[in-house]
Amino acid sequence: MIVPAATPKDDAAMPDSLSPAAMPDPAACWRAVAGRDRSAVGRFVYAVSSTGIFCRPDCPSRRPLRAHVRFFADAPAARAAGFRPCRRCQPERGAESDPGPAAVRDACAAIAAAEAAPTLAELARRAGYSAHHFHRLFRRETGITPRGYWAAVRARRLRAELRAAPGAVPDVADAAYAAGFGAASRAYQGAAETLGMTPAQFARGAPGERILYAIGRSALGSMLVAATARGVCAIQFGKDRPGLLAALAAEFPKAELAEDRAALAPLIAEVGAAVSAPGRALTVPLDIRGTDFQRKVWQVLRTIPAGQTRSYAAVAAALGDARASRAVARACATNRLAVAIPCHRVVRADGAAGGYRWGAGRKRKLLATERSAAKKAGETAS
Repeated sequence: MIVPAATPKDDAAMPDSLSPAAMPDPAACWRAVAGRDRSAVGRFVYAVSSTGIFCRPDCPSRRPLRAHVRFFADAPAARAAGFRPCRRCQPERGAESDPGPAAVRDACAAIAAAEAAPTLAELARRAGYSAHHFHRLFRRETGITPRGYWAAVRARRLRAELRAAPGAVPDVADAAYAAGFGAASRAYQGAAETLGMTPAQFARGAPGERILYAIGRSALGSMLVAATARGVCAIQFGKDRPGLLAALAAEFPKAELAEDRAALAPLIAEVGAAVSAPGRALTVPLDIRGTDFQRKVWQVLRTIPAGQTRSYAAVAAALGDARASRAVARACATNRLAVAIPCHRVVRADGAAGGYRWGAGRKRKLLATERSAAKKAGETAS
């Protein structure tokens, strides 16, 4: 037990609640403390009479007994009652200095530098949290678990190991071990989703994979559509042809990129129609490549009807964690299949369009076109 530096004033003199204008009622405050509700930070602080310390509502420290807890509108009021601030959650520094994100960033760096997957207990101990709370915190900030983050790190390492210097073809087994896989066979599991091909093909720069592309005009400007044997792997908008080709070549530096407007004419027409007159789902097969979390986000996006939008938090909630909105935003930003995976239908909580990989102006135009089409369809139906 920590001995308080100063003895708090008699409990009878300590208000258990303040006016409704100052903060919620004690029951609401206790629910926030019990649930470590981050959204309550800044609305009140709680003090523990047995330790003489006051904390933020989301403090990760061990939950105190309700009988020992008192609530104050702010840190100065708690100090005036004789309590001192918790060193762990630092309640006087406010919500903007939440130590949680910094702890997760540190854990991400530790995972990225590790040769083998760190255990949850090791990461939590390093951050100063319980394993259960740190697991929740990590998911809130990144959208995935520490184990999932390690898998993503290992996949990035494998890509780097397989992308050897020009002319060199690395051994897949050596690359797999260097990336952190226990066996070469593990590197092949899920490779179709993460690499889009087998590790051996990727190591050779996908020389056996032929990627066809075509560039045309759309209501949003220049548009590139590229496809592999599995389906459309890229739909991108840009200012000019060189920029669009450079982005495609960066993904497959040794693949055979071939322009074939005749072969891709139906795809160009269908995607162009979806841009100009939305309302019907694309029927083209897609070659979707990404992490498990990205693929889950993209699947949710494909269920959003044209003419409607969802907030990043709403998409995160559909995935089972409403606090993973930032991770959802990152997944939207890495989408390679514009329109086919409608990341433009995800907006900020205040209704503003927010960012878009191919420009905020294009996003606003897409949304306006879809809303107009949906409105006309509704008027016709009525």
